[in-house]
Amino acid sequence: MAEIVSVSEGSAAQKAGIRAGDWLLEINGHPIRDVLDYRFYVTEKKVTLKLHRGADIFDVTIEKDEYDDPGLEFASYLMDEKRSCRNKCVFCFIDQLPCGMRDTLYFKDDDSRLSFLQGNYVTLTNMTDEDLDRIVKMHITPVNVSVHTTNPELREKMMKNRFAGKIIEQMKRLAKGGVQMNCQLVICKGLNDGQELARSMKELEAFYPHVDSVSVVPAGLTKHRDGLYPLEPFEKEDAERLIDQVNAFGQECKKKHGVRMFYVADEAYVKAERPLPPEEYYDGYPQIENGVGMMTSMETEVDFELDYLAEDYDIGKKREISVATGAAAYEYLLRLVAKIEKICYNTTIRVYKIENDFFGRSVTVAGLICGGDLTAQLQGKELGEKLVLPTVMLRADGDLFLDGVSAKQVQERLGVPVCYCECEGAAFIRTLLS
Repeated sequence: MAEIVSVSEGSAAQKAGIRAGDWLLEINGHPIRDVLDYRFYVTEKKVTLKLHRGADIFDVTIEKDEYDDPGLEFASYLMDEKRSCRNKCVFCFIDQLPCGMRDTLYFKDDDSRLSFLQGNYVTLTNMTDEDLDRIVKMHITPVNVSVHTTNPELREKMMKNRFAGKIIEQMKRLAKGGVQMNCQLVICKGLNDGQELARSMKELEAFYPHVDSVSVVPAGLTKHRDGLYPLEPFEKEDAERLIDQVNAFGQECKKKHGVRMFYVADEAYVKAERPLPPEEYYDGYPQIENGVGMMTSMETEVDFELDYLAEDYDIGKKREISVATGAAAYEYLLRLVAKIEKICYNTTIRVYKIENDFFGRSVTVAGLICGGDLTAQLQGKELGEKLVLPTVMLRADGDLFLDGVSAKQVQERLGVPVCYCECEGAAFIRTLLS
């Protein structure tokens, strides 16, 4: 049952007499629990909606084009409460946040519906047999699964959840139902690396083609770990071993299946001080949203756009621009802007490395840079006519940094226009030069 809060003007629902304040109970005789039920059953050309209005329960039949939405808006995106995580993972980033941040940052979601709708990763520990059956029945695919280890006892230990050991059984059920899965392994030094990682990769490979991509990501550790499980940070040698192990196994998968299956996150290559793999390594970038191949993809796009700079921009125009990023991407961005400056010969682009004092300097990714660190370290620097930042620094509808500093405050403190861009080559060049 879901409350209808508005009905689109001129929509099929409005023409059928549905009003804001009505409650949707069923579609074609199927109870509606949430957005998945709604989207699945509303696709038919002819739908009969059972509604509750005041003391009355009645049916309304709507005819429309297949897959068209009848024009209903509900009180929440999920048409239900978001499901929180029941785990206490030893590497959980939310447990490593300092006190005093805004409440929404402390909410841990583990909602399979958001895996399908927004690409979130879920552990499956929240899911009942009924939930798995519904995914299969509706053919909700792909589902993004946080596996971390396939060893049942180790997974229960790492996630502190007695139900976590059922992961292989659950994945078999989804695979049998034809559901595609992308997986991730967050690697904790001394726990699920080495032989345990070898086991996990072997057991996940057995799911091919229902699992065709797995990202392998070193666990991120902040300085706020008092009282938490004693994890050690990845050093250069650890990152080198991880890359070598995963790539050796991935190469065997490439020979057998035509795809590598297992891909190491960009941050491991930065930590190991190794060159990023070429584009063909990533088999079409199936894990790019998980930080795997993002840097290679962006550089490839920049190289492509360089051939058209003279057609699209005034390459002789005098410009002074600044860019800021985390320590991990600093050398990489220096290389990209040097390519642009070589063609735009009157353009100066200054790249600034922001150290993460808020979470600790071992945290080097741009997406975790806070507004306070940004403004403190850029005060008095030559910023030129504008400062360009990646959109991943912002949270909460694109207007707040993680520490609660707003985009507006950053611009006011630095006294220069601030532009935000996606981590894509064409967008980067357009934001710099337009």
